[in-house]
Amino acid sequence: MPASPEDLFAHFDALGIAHTTHPHRPIFTVEEGADLKAQLPGGHSKNLFLKDKKGQLFLLSALGDTVIDLNAVSKAIGAGRFSFGSPERLMENLGVTPGSVTLFALINDPDRKVTLLLDEGFFAHDPVNFHPLKNDATTAISPADMLKFIRSLGREPIRLAFDAQGIPTRIE
Repeated sequence: MPASPEDLFAHFDALGIAHTTHPHRPIFTVEEGADLKAQLPGGHSKNLFLKDKKGQLFLLSALGDTVIDLNAVSKAIGAGRFSFGSPERLMENLGVTPGSVTLFALINDPDRKVTLLLDEGFFAHDPVNFHPLKNDATTAISPADMLKFIRSLGREPIRLAFDAQGIPTRIE
């Protein structure tokens, strides 16, 4: 069984991560939630579940207003050409449904089959906001705690800084 929002919050509590969750109507796209995001402080996310032509899986987590050139991203990280992962593959690997894709879903990937690509733009905002495994709420944490959460799962993200055209530079 995939983790529930309550499991996620218990994980945060065990790590000493302060978190605030705001319930709201289900939101399936960045555009759909514009009115809600305007009421919540911080950087808001968009999260893309991707598969490359080699079969590798990626979660690209970026600020909602970041322009992203997926072909340039695949080249920057040495991956094959990207396509979006299927709903079945998403559930199998991250335990969430389309519309609920979130960085926090990495809690459901203990075998680390999905590589995290993280927008460096998050670090200019405090807090940062993600769905807590379901798209009917938004959970805010600090950028430092976002990294603490990622690292608690035995991961190190591939960090990317995007220019205005969506071309990434890999941060080493």
